[in-house]
Amino acid sequence: MSNEPASAQKIEPDDKKANKWFQKLIDSPHALVLLFFFSALEATIIPIPLELILVPYMLVERQRIWLIASVALAGCLTGATAGYFVGQAFMDTAGVWAINYFGIEDSFEQFKSTLEAQGFWAAFLVGVTPVPFQTAMLAAGAVDYSFVMFMLASALSRGIRYYGLALLALWLGPYAQKWWQKHAIKLGWGVVLIAAMVIIGVQLV
Repeated sequence: MSNEPASAQKIEPDDKKANKWFQKLIDSPHALVLLFFFSALEATIIPIPLELILVPYMLVERQRIWLIASVALAGCLTGATAGYFVGQAFMDTAGVWAINYFGIEDSFEQFKSTLEAQGFWAAFLVGVTPVPFQTAMLAAGAVDYSFVMFMLASALSRGIRYYGLALLALWLGPYAQKWWQKHAIKLGWGVVLIAAMVIIGVQLV
């Protein structure tokens, strides 16, 4: 499957906005810098899943696929840092605006309670589930959760996500995009189930 040239399949994102970003990326002489900023923006203020752009770009640039995953992770963590400090220092102004903008009022309050109870694991799980990542950043800052632990949880969860996409692109080639769109939610909740089993096991030890 993965031996078929990427050009044999349509690999552009189906989403119009994502496709516009993708075209800018492949046409840019500074694509990795642009990808870094796309990733940081996706983590903070632009509600377009980066995977819609990342998977096709990995297929086009498979020779530097691990570098692409690393740049995406670095951009995400930069955005996470900004979001954390917004939640910590500007929750009553910029933080409230962001919550209203993304429509995450209910999930934000629920996640704050979960974060205070579960800490690291709550921050980790939000990085691999459909829960908006902005929820975790703002809540972690708002409750003054450990910045180091929050960044560690974000790096692990988003690292699994981005490097996992790289493996998927190498394995499935041009079929990776369709497979991801079909199974992304199931895969995310599968990680949640595994993590929940780990948490229960740690608590029982």
